[in-house]
Amino acid sequence: MSDSASPRLGALVKLAVTIVVAGALVAAMLLPWVGGTGLVARNSASLLDALPVELTDETPNGNATMVAADGTPITQFYDNNRTPVTHDQISDVMKQAIVDIEDSRFYQHNGLDVEGTTRALAKNLAAGEVLEGGSTLTQQLVKQTLLQTADNAEERAAAEEESVGRKLKEARLALALEEEYSKDEILTRYLNIAYFGQGAYGIQSAAQKYFSVNAVDLTLPQAAVLAGLVQSPKFDPISYPAEATARRDQVLNRMHQLEHITDQELAEVSAAPIPLAPGGNAPNGCIDAAIGGFFCDYVTSYLTGTLGLSMDDVKDNGWTIQTTLRPDMQVAGDQAVLNTVGMGAPVVGVYDAIEPGTGHVLAMSVNRRFGCGDPAAGCESVNFATIPTKGSGSTFKTFVAAAALEQGLPASHTITTSEPYTSRVYQDFDTDTGKYKPYSLGNVGNNYPNTLTMTQALYMSSNTYFLALEDALGRIEPAVTMAQRLGMTFDYSVTQTPAEKIIAENRPSFAFGTDGVSPLDLANAYATIAAGGVKCAPLPVLSITDRNGEPVTDEDGQPVVPDSQCEQVIEPGIANTLNQMLRKDVEPGNRMQTGRAAYIPGHQIAGKTGTVNANDSVTFVGSTPDYTASVMVFNPLGDDSVGGYGGGKPATIWHDAMLPILSNQAPTAFPEADPKYAGRGVDAPPARTGSSDDRDDDDSRRRNQTSSRSSADTVTESAPTTESAPAADPAAPQPESNGG
Repeated sequence: MSDSASPRLGALVKLAVTIVVAGALVAAMLLPWVGGTGLVARNSASLLDALPVELTDETPNGNATMVAADGTPITQFYDNNRTPVTHDQISDVMKQAIVDIEDSRFYQHNGLDVEGTTRALAKNLAAGEVLEGGSTLTQQLVKQTLLQTADNAEERAAAEEESVGRKLKEARLALALEEEYSKDEILTRYLNIAYFGQGAYGIQSAAQKYFSVNAVDLTLPQAAVLAGLVQSPKFDPISYPAEATARRDQVLNRMHQLEHITDQELAEVSAAPIPLAPGGNAPNGCIDAAIGGFFCDYVTSYLTGTLGLSMDDVKDNGWTIQTTLRPDMQVAGDQAVLNTVGMGAPVVGVYDAIEPGTGHVLAMSVNRRFGCGDPAAGCESVNFATIPTKGSGSTFKTFVAAAALEQGLPASHTITTSEPYTSRVYQDFDTDTGKYKPYSLGNVGNNYPNTLTMTQALYMSSNTYFLALEDALGRIEPAVTMAQRLGMTFDYSVTQTPAEKIIAENRPSFAFGTDGVSPLDLANAYATIAAGGVKCAPLPVLSITDRNGEPVTDEDGQPVVPDSQCEQVIEPGIANTLNQMLRKDVEPGNRMQTGRAAYIPGHQIAGKTGTVNANDSVTFVGSTPDYTASVMVFNPLGDDSVGGYGGGKPATIWHDAMLPILSNQAPTAFPEADPKYAGRGVDAPPARTGSSDDRDDDDSRRRNQTSSRSSADTVTESAPTTESAPAADPAAPQPESNGG
């Protein structure tokens, strides 16, 4: 006889004897006899099949956990709140209590208890009702495992059906489990899978829910209550204290009868009230996120969209999802936003931070609590940190400048424009006459020089220069495709015009950021520039591991989470030159710069402001070599002014969010401009004149900036200035843009 045949024969003999003696008794006692000898025959062929995979796992899956990059918990995901624990993480008195009340012969039987079944049958017949069950802990483990791992209603019904067939299957699997696992393993698995009421699955969740302790610390008074709970939720001490107390006393008396507690312990515990100390449920979903609720929502969209997982996959497998979130940056971003735009204010404030060169999304802050969908209550289910809502104004001038550099026009390219400037290339539809006319627009105020280099026009945010630069390009297509290459998307039909349509209609308003813009897209596009022209797909997840710490893989055996997906999309020289040009918008000494409120002394910061007409949306996006962040403040429902320009609230938020981060690290420098693209040099700053224009700008700055700042950061720079709106394109009317 082969080595494998002998155990199989032994199991067959055990099964035959047990089914004849115990199975029939159990079925007769607890279930209607719905079959006959034919039922046994029909099921016998499968009695010794391999154990289902659900029963071969050593412990049930627990809650999925989302953590930050440093391991800080963000939230959990689950249908059944469960935290599996090991055998030595459960107190001995808890293990004794559950065995004594549910299956006192647990350590003597082989999965089916003939003696216990007979005793229960006699007791039930004498009483005329079912007072005691015949199922062992092993059988209960089989039933609960098949029930809780069922994939559909049909499988759940099969796990609970009142039939001899189900009972025989349960008996067979109980015997097989006892062959496969030790008693301690079976008991631990049972305590991890049992339902204890109040949404608590498993002993650890129950200990936390009712007593705010860990399973290893459960005492006799607590264990007696929980041991009595598994029979029925009606013994829940929170909802049914009287019933729970009576059931606790039954457990105590049984433990005393079996000589596992003393007379004194019985008397003391029975006389005392249940020592309830209810704890809260484990967090579940992004609405319960401890930090970064909108980031959490973005991660779930990434899991289900980009990675093609389902939330059932996430919740049912006990995975750990390690994200890219940096808690210090998230906290700093949250505080900076709220310092300037209050929680739940009608105006939305958004801060998105991303790491150049990796695409790691580091923080997402919104002046809302995520989840409830009631803006009046200060919470929101729409993720303003990712969806395009309002335009970002003159931040798009950077894309025009990048296209011009690539076309051979250097940073020193000088244009003299009139005020206003009338395009020689682009057309505008005149609604009064019903005819097309040349596209024309001007700047806000009369303090713009007529002659500017590209660098000066970018940090001053001159509308007339950039319309003339679009003329020099000859068509809008190079600027649109440049924006796409850098990381912008134009596929959100609610607020965006498809890139193909912008190109086909040759819309000059593209430079002025008229359509809705995703704050995350904007941060990513500028991160591409900060990274020397390397574009990375935004990445919010570092890894997904199973409960054993192994990477979750796809059908091909590859980790479901890809590495950073990056590619060189523009020449490094173009990106480096742009960074040097954009530094002049923020760093001191550049008259008429628009983004100086973002400056942090000692650090190189490249940035750009943007303001949409009517000032209902204002933007600042800034980079260091290590970080890029976009800030948008906008009115989500109307076109009322949010107060100020891109150099006001958004630049202030950027400064306040980055100050604690940059203050804790050494400064890093951008590469020098490439002479090939810089031309005659990336202009020296114009001399400060102390003119009335500067004083007017300072007055504007004080009106528009809301958060407090140190005098060292504000007294030496000139104030933000703004641009006027472009006229409408030949297509349907577009939102107007005010630039920086």
